[in-house]
Amino acid sequence: MSNVQQMLSVSEARARILEHFAPLDSEEIALAACARRVLAVDLTAPHDLPPFANSGMDGYAVRHAEATAGVNLPVSADIPAGGGLPAPLALGTAARIMTGAPVPPGADAIVPVEDTDDRRQRAGEPPPATVTINRAPERDAYVRPVGQDLHAGQTVLAAGTVLGASTIGLLAALGFGRVRVYRQPLVAVFSTGDELRPVEAELAPGQIHDTNSYTIATAAEQYGARALRLGIVGDQLAAVRATLAAAQEQGADLILSTAGVSVGAYDVVKAAIEADGRLHFWRVRMRPGKPLAFGQVHGVPFFGLPGNPVSALMTFEVFVRPALLKLAGRRRWDKLAISAALLEPMQSDGRETYLRVIVSRRGDGYVARPAGDQGSAVLSALARANGLLILPEGLKDAPAGAHFTVWLLDGGETAPDEDA
Repeated sequence: MSNVQQMLSVSEARARILEHFAPLDSEEIALAACARRVLAVDLTAPHDLPPFANSGMDGYAVRHAEATAGVNLPVSADIPAGGGLPAPLALGTAARIMTGAPVPPGADAIVPVEDTDDRRQRAGEPPPATVTINRAPERDAYVRPVGQDLHAGQTVLAAGTVLGASTIGLLAALGFGRVRVYRQPLVAVFSTGDELRPVEAELAPGQIHDTNSYTIATAAEQYGARALRLGIVGDQLAAVRATLAAAQEQGADLILSTAGVSVGAYDVVKAAIEADGRLHFWRVRMRPGKPLAFGQVHGVPFFGLPGNPVSALMTFEVFVRPALLKLAGRRRWDKLAISAALLEPMQSDGRETYLRVIVSRRGDGYVARPAGDQGSAVLSALARANGLLILPEGLKDAPAGAHFTVWLLDGGETAPDEDA
């Protein structure tokens, strides 16, 4: 049996696919545009953070040895944030200081305003002539030292880091206005089928709305790609070949189509790939999603996903998602997984099976129940699901109470709710 005709296991297919992908080239972009982008180079701190010792509280800068409980000290200075470096603290005095303001030389503690008799409330009020310390501070209390966070030359973030709110904030604190990141993959997406019509069109008998181009393009965007939406293509070999060529001409890094990769008389996508490129394989021992084609056309990697909408999304999650993440420079592409007990028995045909389930907490663990009809055309069950429970290859009967791996959907951003 040729490699193309061979039906692969899920793990074999995924390994073969990932061999064909490597991170894209990098580009330097504005920090404000870096959300979810992947750092392409190691970054080191250009200066200490913080660059000067500063106050962690609104209060009074003092010498801790002089600030005994009940002492009344003259207020010799008023130090706002952003006002430049202050003069040294005079002996036997305190300086009013704001959060983030530089600590004056000679001061080694900050007394929070609530630990003094200062009760001024209105903004812009001058400091009092004297201040009484109600609670003696420890040495270095509320003083943020130079380099408390990072020292100049220290590695800040490593290449491969996915940039988010906290990492972008850190880079902003260090003055990185532009950052080198891996380029976003441009993913061409189209649906095939003479029965398909745009979502806004009225349907004639025998016609259905195009679902897959919306779900697959959205899935690609959720994982950081830019979607090139090429719409609906009829079941004609010439039309499919022209669309594949157009995707390459418009700079696609990856091409995704749905339907047309099985053995039906009108399944022309596989033939188009074989005419203008190379098909590496087209069947996987997976349920749902057996008719999955992978190859290259016009030098661009290509996935032909099944036409059934659930099958299309399942094969996207299992195979396309890790390839996309690798293109985007990510070093890890495992989904967040948990172990959950199945609440009711389920059956499979022996292929590796991805059940759409609703996961919830029960005691110290998790339980999973089917989200609805597991048919490959039933999107409503997938829409209700928050996890994919994986039945391993070779298992045909999954008993209630057995534990299985569950991939959490929606990025695993929230933990499943407590079971009612």
